[in-house]
Amino acid sequence: MLCARCQHHAAVPGGTLCAGCAAAPAAPAGPPSAGAPAAWLRSPVGLGRAAAAMLALVAAVDLFAVWAGLVLYDVSGDLVNGEVGEDVIRRAEHADLLTAVAGVAQVVALIASCVVFLCWFHRVRANAEVFDPSRHSMKRGWAIGAWFVPVVNLWFPRRITLEIWDASSPTDRPSSHGLVNAWWTLWIIAQVADRVVSRTYSRAETAEELRNAAAQLLFVDVAMIAAAVLAVLVVLRLTRMQHEKALRGPAPAAA
Repeated sequence: MLCARCQHHAAVPGGTLCAGCAAAPAAPAGPPSAGAPAAWLRSPVGLGRAAAAMLALVAAVDLFAVWAGLVLYDVSGDLVNGEVGEDVIRRAEHADLLTAVAGVAQVVALIASCVVFLCWFHRVRANAEVFDPSRHSMKRGWAIGAWFVPVVNLWFPRRITLEIWDASSPTDRPSSHGLVNAWWTLWIIAQVADRVVSRTYSRAETAEELRNAAAQLLFVDVAMIAAAVLAVLVVLRLTRMQHEKALRGPAPAAA
């Protein structure tokens, strides 16, 4: 029989919980705020693997977009140099098609990965509240809402991630924030650049403007790939930290 709490490991003989959940700290006796359900520990492993896989898919689609951008940059360079003919026109149409397909694929992959990622993120936030309720400055619902509120979504998700990270770190050796900070920096750069470059590309009329826009699109796609790779590392690291902390059980009381 699976553990009644994490639904991941087998329950110990004669019990309803696995060894890890039985040793893990119990959920708070009361809800953290009025009307909010109490947090309880659930395994993040399955969702963590799914989120990492979806983020890897995003990186793969962005890699395809890089190739499409290189094709666009190459043919726009020929147009800038004054080359004409059926072959150049055919290549330009092919480059436009590749760029459009890449754009649609990126949107679809990003939306799908966001759904899985947010499910994982909400779970690790709830687990972190079990590990250490005192570390969290915002309610649990902000684990999802913070990503969609304009302006504050530039820093609230990072703040929540760091609070989860600290609560999930081993008590005797807190983990560095370097990986989270690197991921968040690249994510913000990529998102801001994407909005600017998308307008530049849509307004491009001359071959020179198209070539410049293609170069900028390449920068955005490379930044997206780097951010996705770092996001995978954050997901895997935080998932492992929570899993290991749950298996270790509650910290011994101070003498």
